[in-house]
Parts: sequence; structure tokens; C-alpha cells
Amino acid sequence: MSASSPPAAADEDDRNSPPATVDAAAAPPDEQRPIRYIIQNLERAYGVPQNSRRSDPLDMLVRIILSQATSDTNSRRTFDALKRRFPTWDAALRARESTIARTIQSGGLANQKAAVIKSLLRQIKQERGALDLSFLHQLPPAAAVRYLSRFRGIGPKTIACTLLFACRTEVFPLDTHIFRILRRVGLIPQKCTDRRAHEIMNALVPTGKFYSFHVNLIRHGRALCRPRDPLCERCPIVEYCDYGQTLI
Repeated sequence: MSASSPPAAADEDDRNSPPATVDAAAAPPDEQRPIRYIIQNLERAYGVPQNSRRSDPLDMLVRIILSQATSDTNSRRTFDALKRRFPTWDAALRARESTIARTIQSGGLANQKAAVIKSLLRQIKQERGALDLSFLHQLPPAAAVRYLSRFRGIGPKTIACTLLFACRTEVFPLDTHIFRILRRVGLIPQKCTDRRAHEIMNALVPTGKFYSFHVNLIRHGRALCRPRDPLCERCPIVEYCDYGQTLI
């Protein structure tokens, strides 16, 4: 999805474990220092994005599920179609799983996504008596992560995106662009599990910079730090990049 909208949902490995929420103070000072310069340089290059408005966590969670393995345009279209067909989540819960799948088929993986959504709605209703996740706005990061990690098909990136974008909770999501850049820079190891990468970054990112760093890394990955032929000569963080230093 676009840098100003929720990132795409989980890859396959996203479903394996929840993102760890770690106190940033746990990161050694020598590791905190360069990340502040990286964030600062990215903000100079791309601006300081603001996540100023909270939104409904359940809406956001479903949007991110629907964004998996599809384009931004398809994701938005599919979510809009789902909301038109089922104006309330209670209506979606009452519907057959096959009906949900037909409604969202333009977004791809319709049967899989419909099963996840139906299971999610059913479990929330059984446990809480209402299809409402607004209480997540008040939970501390670790508690919010623990709650969302209990649902089938909801993994680290989906959880982190939901909490960061809907609740402004400081949990750091990693998508494909972000993994690539962080590996090149050297902030996460080349071989690193999804859960471990989330754990490392939740420890390293300074308070108040989770949203800005997340959005600007996606922008940077699309504009310059591309999978092939990255434009290192134009990179605002090349001086802190292990990969870039081998090319200049």
C-alpha cells in the first residue's frame, strides 16, 4: 500500500509469531546513535510524516488482511466492496464464508482471507460480546500485541501495522522494502527471522519516531534503495549503509 496508508499485510512467515515489544532503553547506546542520524536524514529527504488521526482498529485490521498479496488500488477497492456488502461487522459475521470470499475476490486469495476474517470476527464476538476493538487504543504496546497475536492468520506485520496506524501505538512494522534497507544498512542481520527483526527494531527506534521511520523507509525503498540497481549515489543515508559503502 502507499506510504501514507497501511502497509501490506503479512507474508507467509508473518503468521508464525507476534512482534516482540521491547523497551528502547534495552538497545546499546552505540546502536541507538546511528539510527537517530538515519531517521534525521530520511526526514530531511522525504519530510516528517504525521499520523495525527486515530481510526477504528477492527476496520484497520481487516484492511490489512485484505491488502496481502495485492496492489494498493485493489486493496482499497476490496475493502470498500466488503463494507458496502456488509455495512456492519455483525452483518459480515452472519454471512457465509463463501459470500465474504465472493465479495473480496478481486483482491486475490479470497478464500484464505475470508476464512481469516470470519474466524477473527467469530472469536472477537465470542470473547468480548461485541465486534469492537476500540479498547486497543488504551492498551500499552505489549498488551495490545499479546491480544492480537491470539488470532489465527494474524502475524507480526499485520499486528504492528494495525496498532501503529489505527492506534498510534509505537510498534514497528517491517515490510519487504524495510527488510531490504535495514539489512543493507546493517541494523538487522542478513539472516534474521521475522520475529527477531521486529524485536530488534522495536528496541532501536526512538520514541516518537516509529511512524516517521516506517513511512520514510518505504518511500526510500521505492525511490532509491530498490531491489535491483539501487541509486546509492543519491542516497541520503549512504554514509551509514554497509552495502552502500562497498559501492562508493
